[in-house]
Amino acid sequence: MFLINRVQRPPLNAVLFQPTAGVHATPDMAGLEYVDLDITTSDGVVLHGWWIPTSRPRIGHVLFAHGNGGNIGDRILHAQLLSEAGFDVLLFDYRGYGSSAGRPSERGTYLDSRAARTALLAQDGVAGGRTFYLGESLGGGVVLELALAHPPAGVILTSTFSSVRDVAREHFAILPSFLVPDAYPNARRIAELQAPVLIQHGAVDDLVPVEQAHRNYAAAAGQKELQVIDNAGHNDLVVLAGREWVTAITSWSSRLSM
Repeated sequence: MFLINRVQRPPLNAVLFQPTAGVHATPDMAGLEYVDLDITTSDGVVLHGWWIPTSRPRIGHVLFAHGNGGNIGDRILHAQLLSEAGFDVLLFDYRGYGSSAGRPSERGTYLDSRAARTALLAQDGVAGGRTFYLGESLGGGVVLELALAHPPAGVILTSTFSSVRDVAREHFAILPSFLVPDAYPNARRIAELQAPVLIQHGAVDDLVPVEQAHRNYAAAAGQKELQVIDNAGHNDLVVLAGREWVTAITSWSSRLSM
């Protein structure tokens, strides 16, 4: 999920992180068993997360990094679809989101993902060789950075931009590039990625145009696949095409040699 206030045209930093405090939905509302986690980062920030073990025959474990808006309470449908497919899921909120302490920053999201990965690997029954990182929009930048340091079995990028600068050019055309931080340089990082990658994007995404998915795909040097989902936008992709989305993930993961 990537949110942009198009009316007020706020400064870029104000749109990069749009956390919502308070988690108003929990996995049990979708019939999922879960465990609340307190996850402490290397710099001492306590994050909130959910461990959602699948009740189906297990095919893998997913570390899920969400987009720039809302919090993990808005991603229960994502977790439900993955759990029903046979994936354990660890959902976590970045610092400053939901019930997590601290204030969000690019560096902070990287530290947060490392702590969440450690928490995932500590859960019963987790096999590191079947661990996948899934990043939604901004979360794609988070998991790409993590994957370069700690390669997983595979990386899934859903609605992920090629760079923050590229997003800024789409929505703030008059803003000089040197005023935009070179944050989450995904197309550059994906060229260094050793893990297989599945890139998924809505064909009618008007916040992060599908051309940016093609840019990421072209830059990826390793094993890669691209799925463009017809009639899906940015924030409605999983709502409109959740089954198609998760079926592609399941099929792709089953073809990877572990």
